[in-house]
Amino acid sequence: MKKQNLREKTVLDLQIREKELAEQLFALRLQKVVGQLEKPAKLRTAKREMARVLTIIREKQSEA
Repeated sequence: MKKQNLREKTVLDLQIREKELAEQLFALRLQKVVGQLEKPAKLRTAKREMARVLTIIREKQSEA
């Protein structure tokens, strides 16, 4: 998701997205350990999106 789209969402929506990404990261890490991860780039992409979401959540909370 692009930064602009994330900035338009509410903190609650971003926290929901954070939980989804955490679950996705867990599943990807598990696949990596087992050796079933087909696209290792997905792990990197998920980590980056998680960082973006967390950054925007913190920015919005500090504004309030």
